[in-house]
Amino acid sequence: MKKQIFLLLLAIVLTTATSFAETFQIDPARTHINFSIKHLVILTVHGHFKNFTGSIQADLRNQVLTEAKATILATSINTNLEKRDKYLRNQDFLDVDRYPEITFKSKKITGGGDDITVIGDLTIKEITKEITLTGHFLKEKDGSQGEFRASFTANGMITRDDFVLNQKTSTKVMLGNEIKIELNIVTTTQQMTNQSN
Repeated sequence: MKKQIFLLLLAIVLTTATSFAETFQIDPARTHINFSIKHLVILTVHGHFKNFTGSIQADLRNQVLTEAKATILATSINTNLEKRDKYLRNQDFLDVDRYPEITFKSKKITGGGDDITVIGDLTIKEITKEITLTGHFLKEKDGSQGEFRASFTANGMITRDDFVLNQKTSTKVMLGNEIKIELNIVTTTQQMTNQSN
């Protein structure tokens, strides 16, 4: 009998703990998905993606992230140089005609507050690799239209080799292999529509 009562209490506690998690939509107008890569060893090219959707589940009371997922339109890559952007969209790099979307889905999230680690699957050109992002919550506040907003930042790194992003010898000499990722995410309880940054 005591064991049954204990299991019942445990179930109530777990249900209560998970009930604080809410779903938030990524706000594309305020979110930035940035990346950078070394060029000719001494220079760094910075860029971002303009079009994307996604959501997170979070327990803001305890500043705990429980799930994160996003879909990025590969053709929206922008490095502020159109000639270079067209090159990055072609079949040697992102091949956006064949692979229009880049996706991410979390698998395991640990920590909270100022120390969050997100492990998930990143898929580029139908190649899926596990990556690790580290970050922290920034702030929460009520929006001007009655919605509730929460924001956080995260950083990570991938390599061109992992996703077969241009393996030509000349490119390997010109571009670094490591691509740094910097995310500044703003989310809202309000349903969002995708738009350019």
